[in-house]
Amino acid sequence: MTRTAKTRLLAAALLAGCATGVLAQDDAPIEIVFTHHSSASNTFWQAVQRGFEDACARIEASCQMIFTQTEGSIQEQLANMEAALAREPDALITSIVDNTAFDDVIQRARDAGIIVIGSNVDDLEGASGNARQAFVGQGFIPAGRTLAQAQAENFPAEGPIKVLVGVSAPGQNWSEQRAQGIIEGLEEWAAQNPDREFSYERIDSGTDLAVVSDRVGAYLAANPDTTAYFDTGFWHAGVARVLADRGVEPGTVLLGGFDLVPEVLDQMKAGYVQVQIDQQPYMQGFMPVMMVYLSERVGLAPTDIDTGQGVVTPDMVDAIMDLSAQGLR
Repeated sequence: MTRTAKTRLLAAALLAGCATGVLAQDDAPIEIVFTHHSSASNTFWQAVQRGFEDACARIEASCQMIFTQTEGSIQEQLANMEAALAREPDALITSIVDNTAFDDVIQRARDAGIIVIGSNVDDLEGASGNARQAFVGQGFIPAGRTLAQAQAENFPAEGPIKVLVGVSAPGQNWSEQRAQGIIEGLEEWAAQNPDREFSYERIDSGTDLAVVSDRVGAYLAANPDTTAYFDTGFWHAGVARVLADRGVEPGTVLLGGFDLVPEVLDQMKAGYVQVQIDQQPYMQGFMPVMMVYLSERVGLAPTDIDTGQGVVTPDMVDAIMDLSAQGLR
C-alpha cells in the first residue's frame, strides 16, 4: 500500500470514528507517554501539548507529556524515555533530535511491543536509522529552502546581499537540517543572480530570546550592512526587539524563521518579521495519538504524516492570532 493510500485510509477511519461518536471502547484505556526535548517555557510546545491532550480526550486515553527541565537537553529526554519505558505504556511518542542517543531505548520499546511514533523531529535517516514506526512532522530541509526562497523575494533590488544564519541548536537534527535548507535556498538564489555580490555566515544563535538577542545583536552592531537574519526557530523575535530598541526601521534587516508563536506574530504585525514557516504543531500532537488508537483498536499500521511548510506573511497575521491564542497554531 502506498503512503498516500495509507494516509487516506487513516483519514477515513478517523472520520468514521468521529461520525459514530465512538472513538473509545470498553477496553482498558490506552496509555500513551509523549517525551521530547523542550522545556515547559517553550511556547511552541504548548500547541503540541494542546493537540496531544485533545486527541487523548477523544479516545479517553491515559496520557502524559513529559518536558525537560533544560531546553534541548538530550540527556534529560533520554532519562524521561527510560522512566516512561519502565511504566510499560501502550505507546511512546517522542522527538528524535539525535541520530544515535535514542536508538537503544526505542528498539527496547519496540521489542517490548510498545508502539513508537516520532513527532516533530526525526532521525536523519528516517526509518532506516531508528526503529520508530512512523514520523509526524515537517520536512526540515525543504522547509528551510522554502523560507530562503520566500525571503529572497524581499531582498533589495541592488547592492550586495549579506546574510546571517542562526543555528539555534548546533548538532540537533531539526536545527541543522533547517539551516542546511536555508543555505541551499540562498545558494540557489545566488546562482540565479550571478551579477549580485552574495555572502553568508552561520552562528550558534541559541534557544533563548535573551541569548539570541545578545549574540545576533552583537553581530549586527559589528556588521551593519547585514541584509537578513534567518533563525532555525522562533528566536529571531528577540532580534526584532533589539532592532526596535535601537530605532532601526522595520525591514532594514529582514527577519524570518519558523513557528507561529505569539511573540513572532506580534513582530510580524510590527513589520520586523517578513516571512515565517508554519509546521502545524497542533497536528504533531494530535495525529500520533490517533495513529496509536487505530493501531491498538483497528490494527492499522502507523504511517508518516508531513505537517507541511506553509509560508506565513504579515497580511495573514490577524487571522492566525486568534488560532494562536487558542493554542491551535
